[in-house]
Amino acid sequence: MSSSEDNSSQSENFEFNNYKSLVSAEIELIQRVFEIRQNFSNSPDSECIVEPILQRISNIRSEKLILEKKFNLI
Repeated sequence: MSSSEDNSSQSENFEFNNYKSLVSAEIELIQRVFEIRQNFSNSPDSECIVEPILQRISNIRSEKLILEKKFNLI
């Protein structure tokens, strides 16, 4: 295997590991939002707490979409 092929393979491995991390983070954050909404269901502050988490989930989904297209996962 040539050096450029090796670098390309390492880059793809890094990107795929990044994708797996994004999936894990998305799942964890969705669970946190669910827990917060359950525990603070009668609190008007719950949405203030949840909003930044939902924004991060949205960002993660955007990042994932780029990688899904690159790896032909969609």
